[in-house]
Amino acid sequence: MRARDIVLALIVVVIWGFNFVVIKIGLRDLPPLLFTSLRFFFAAVPLIFFVRRPEIPLHLLMGWGLAQFALQFSLLFVGMKLGMPAGLSSLVIQLQAFFTIALAWWLLHEHARASQLIGAGIALSGMGIVAWHLDTRSTLVGLLLVVGAGLSWAMANILSKRMSRVQPLALAVWGSLIAVPPLLMASALIEGPRAIWHALQGLTLESSLAVLFQSYPNTLFGFGVWSMLMRRYPAAQVAPFSLLVPVAGMLSASMVLHETLQAWKIAAGVLVLGGLAVNQFAGGLRTLLRHAFR
Repeated sequence: MRARDIVLALIVVVIWGFNFVVIKIGLRDLPPLLFTSLRFFFAAVPLIFFVRRPEIPLHLLMGWGLAQFALQFSLLFVGMKLGMPAGLSSLVIQLQAFFTIALAWWLLHEHARASQLIGAGIALSGMGIVAWHLDTRSTLVGLLLVVGAGLSWAMANILSKRMSRVQPLALAVWGSLIAVPPLLMASALIEGPRAIWHALQGLTLESSLAVLFQSYPNTLFGFGVWSMLMRRYPAAQVAPFSLLVPVAGMLSASMVLHETLQAWKIAAGVLVLGGLAVNQFAGGLRTLLRHAFR
């Protein structure tokens, strides 16, 4: 990869990792479903008036927008509101890689390699450490919701396999628009009009910046740059950068939110990232060794 593109990839990784800190800050004053709604409203408006709808079937676009944006981030935001720390959330949601493998095996009949199953087992042992050390029932529910967010992300990955030649910015903008109505409806039904009105009346500069960070650097810039890199280089060169997202998330949560990096968090992180690395690199390493010893 060119040096400039490596720098861009690292910038996206830092933005996506730091985003979990921003979510925690925004949740101090905003109900989680309203916060999610505002994020995708501003990601869609005003660009929706200038960006053409992706040329894919409407049911695919709607399914992707609901899974990738509405469901994933409502579960993530509610889970973090219930007490899941920012750093751990950035780690747990990476289970999406293994959910994607499982769904591809079930729905697309893609065969899982032994290395992928081993990697999944290593990562799940890290999740076991996380679950063991969560000390309240609400935080355990939060963990399950963040795991559900990872599953929703995986569902969106499966839907994206049925898309071809989609302009990433258009997909992000229109997917954001599709996410807004169900999120607003859920916010009205669950959080209530009074809570929504109170939050909007008391909107602080900090909350406003959190929403705008979610909408523009995180959603539009991050998604656009990542998709550009995926088109420009082989996936095997770009995808490993995502392993750095929970590293950036846990470090930024420690520095900004003063979340303690206990030994068990580090151990869980090593196991999850180790499992992801086995999943990502084992096939390439096996091929390299096969050629080396011919």
